[in-house]
Amino acid sequence: MNAKPKILFLSTGDATRSQMAEAFLRTFAGDTFDVASAAVNSNSLHPLANDVMKELGIDISGQAAQSVAELFKDRFTCVVTIADAARERHAVFPFTPRLVHWDILDPASAGGSPDQRLEWLRRLRDEIKLQVSQFIAEAGQTGKGGAPIPQQQARAANVNEVTEEDTKEHEG
Repeated sequence: MNAKPKILFLSTGDATRSQMAEAFLRTFAGDTFDVASAAVNSNSLHPLANDVMKELGIDISGQAAQSVAELFKDRFTCVVTIADAARERHAVFPFTPRLVHWDILDPASAGGSPDQRLEWLRRLRDEIKLQVSQFIAEAGQTGKGGAPIPQQQARAANVNEVTEEDTKEHEG
């Protein structure tokens, strides 16, 4: 029996981006992967992160990012580093056969009014959702129920439909 692929999402700032990615991977792929999240600078979440995830029916309040130091003991099939390439350097994680870099803005850079910050975090969430859907499709893994998730289908089923609904819901 083959072991499940072990995936680590590693944010260079706080844990918001990595925990969102972990939650989307668990939601979209079920137990296909063994997944963890961590952050280099802080294991805390942006105060609005759980709110925007709950809008999609995903509760991350019970999730906790792990210590990077503890994770060095593990062997991961793939480590996905998440950083704002304009402001941050991608983390280096040794001893992994596949290292992937996602350039996604740091939630700490969200400014403006409370409504503007909320909308900014929704866009961040949707970008992470798209990246995770593409990751699953490129990995050739299956979704819940064992059905393959082709890349185009993953985008449509897991990203665009919900994003369009969210956009309509939040426009008015």
